[in-house]
Amino acid sequence: MQNIVEIAVASGSFKTLVTALTAADLVETLSGPGPFTVFAPTDDAFAKIPAETLAAVLADKEKLTAILTYHVVAGKVMAADVMTMSEAMTVQGSNVMVSAMDGVKINDAMVVTADIEASNGMIHVIDTVLMPA
Repeated sequence: MQNIVEIAVASGSFKTLVTALTAADLVETLSGPGPFTVFAPTDDAFAKIPAETLAAVLADKEKLTAILTYHVVAGKVMAADVMTMSEAMTVQGSNVMVSAMDGVKINDAMVVTADIEASNGMIHVIDTVLMPA
């Protein structure tokens, strides 16, 4: 079974995420034993961010790391677990809000694909990049 990063690379829908993980030196961490749960924004999610803003964030390693770790929860959290939560503590240190009212939302991002199992955790695909406060 592939790890979180290998799945992201192989899928082809997470090129910007993989580029960002590489720029923030997080590839090795998210390839490690974990377990991690990653709310993974697609390339389409990153495309919602103005190009100049995205370029600036990719160039600011500290800010980029904060944003990326805001998409990661320690442990293996499956969709069934998410349904019972109202918030989750991220690796970045802030909570994300969880809502299962009309589909599953993490803050303002909709989970479009849940429970992609990796050797070191779980991936839930989201349609919007999460931004810490």
